[in-house]
Amino acid sequence: MFYTYGDVRLHYEDIGTGDPMLLIHGMGCDMRIMTDCMEPVFRKHGAHAYRRLYLDLPGMGSSTAPLGFASSDRILEAIVAFADDVAGDRFALVGESYGGYLARGVLSRRPSDVTGLMLVCPVVNAPHGMRDLPDDVTHFTDDDYLRSLDAKDRSRFMDSFVIADKRTHDRYVTALRDGMDAADPPFLHALSQSYAYSFDVDARIAQLGFDRPSLFVTGRQDDVVGYRDLMRLLPSYPRATFAVLDAAGHNAQIERSDPFDALAADWLDRLEHYAH
Repeated sequence: MFYTYGDVRLHYEDIGTGDPMLLIHGMGCDMRIMTDCMEPVFRKHGAHAYRRLYLDLPGMGSSTAPLGFASSDRILEAIVAFADDVAGDRFALVGESYGGYLARGVLSRRPSDVTGLMLVCPVVNAPHGMRDLPDDVTHFTDDDYLRSLDAKDRSRFMDSFVIADKRTHDRYVTALRDGMDAADPPFLHALSQSYAYSFDVDARIAQLGFDRPSLFVTGRQDDVVGYRDLMRLLPSYPRATFAVLDAAGHNAQIERSDPFDALAADWLDRLEHYAH
């Protein structure tokens, strides 16, 4: 399905019925990184309870947009319009990596509409030089298996994971690799030049008193966005569970899938039973 906003065509999948939930992936991949980790949780929890709206961001997956939309401000504008027109006036939000930055943008614009928030290894500080990253990152590798991969695939895989074995590589292929290949490189380059909002999204959220069920999942070995910057935002989210998973990098939801599934299921339970 496609949603049109000016010159932007947003590809999305609309799965299930029930309370709407908008799920936003990270930079340079597509919705498969979200369906890969979330659909198994929904199947176990009761998929009928949620209408899942998975987006491909502009310039990624099957979505298209002119270069004039290659900024976080413009992408946020399109996502808010999509939320208004497709999700309706009440929805939960899930954002992964850059999608976590965008999800907080949506929250800052539509605070009364958001019933709950889940952030997975989210971008907090857009400029890389401002990120509080771990000094040393331990990798956990199956060297025999890695030697069986061709050099290019092995290099791309190792850039994304701290647990590198057959299990995580299979998930990498399913969730990430094809989506990365589908992205529009000129759009991604232009977006990287306008990656930060023109406003302080977290200062706005700090004034909201957002008290809906929230979940923040991070990786202790995440050297892309880290975890300490997000920890500093906790006072703005009094209903948040915060998890720092050891032996997990920027794809903690794949590398530590069992605790991730349990945390996500707990968040869904809180949305159902402890929201107000």
